[in-house]
Amino acid sequence: MGQYLPFVVLMLLAIAFGGLSFVASRLLAPNRPSAAKEAPYECGIVPSREPPERFPVSFYIVAMLFIMFDIEIIFIYPYAVERGTLGVFGFWSIVVFSVIFFLTFVYEVARGGLDWGPLHQYRSLERDAAMVSATRDSSSTIRRVGLEGRNERGADVSAPSENEAA
Repeated sequence: MGQYLPFVVLMLLAIAFGGLSFVASRLLAPNRPSAAKEAPYECGIVPSREPPERFPVSFYIVAMLFIMFDIEIIFIYPYAVERGTLGVFGFWSIVVFSVIFFLTFVYEVARGGLDWGPLHQYRSLERDAAMVSATRDSSSTIRRVGLEGRNERGADVSAPSENEAA
């Protein structure tokens, strides 16, 4: 137990230092907010739009995935260097770690945590089944746009027809 005493003392000192620093900054720092201080700074350019209220969580998820990949490399590199001395136990330890890491990554991809585009809606299988039915042809699948205000031949309504021109 005596061998862990320096670690425990260092951990307690780190926690105490962090807590005291936080409290001291709250008590001693001046607090004079103004509109200029609250405005986003963009290299002297007046911002054209308001900043978003908060970052999307996906940003932090990608950052955490990057850190996880770094940690995996940190664990795999020493194993690659000393795999002969670690033996079977080291091999299975790395396999278990890699499987757990891979499953969490697959879970995040399946959740859509790496989709950065607009929101995607899930498609209905029943609706998709109706789209591939044999009764559909080009007249029922092609959406005609811009036909409002046109007669059946496709001519513009505002243009005089052949009968009116004569």
